[in-house]
Amino acid sequence: MLWFENQAEDASKFYLSIFPNSKITNTVYYDKAVAEAAGMPEGMVLIVDFELDGKQFTALNGGPQFKFSEAISFVIHVADQGELDHYWNALTADGGEESYCGWLKDKFGLSWQVVPSRLGELMAAGGGAASQALMGMRKIVIADLEAVAP
Repeated sequence: MLWFENQAEDASKFYLSIFPNSKITNTVYYDKAVAEAAGMPEGMVLIVDFELDGKQFTALNGGPQFKFSEAISFVIHVADQGELDHYWNALTADGGEESYCGWLKDKFGLSWQVVPSRLGELMAAGGGAASQALMGMRKIVIADLEAVAP
């Protein structure tokens, strides 16, 4: 469940545009009684159920009470640099923010990590040099980690 102020539908569509094999499975709208109780407009989207590459999510337009934080992030394990670049570039587009070590925030403030599936292996093989290389990266460059992993 992802709590949005009022961007549940926009966020769902944004994520669907990035991930393959994705779809909206259900949309529920505020009816009069729930809208009045929640202080939201009648007819506005309340919930969007969707799948991203087969994984189920629900987005809720719940109002401004709660915000995303870096304490929670979704991890995307990728096979190669091309796939990493795809997710990184798409999720940081239009107001997203880069962070360090493969972390980013999308334009809705949700945190993601885009990492190679082999990250643990590369970190173990490269020891301190791999850790040092990773700490200096925003978007991970797999070849740079491979260069320090014997």
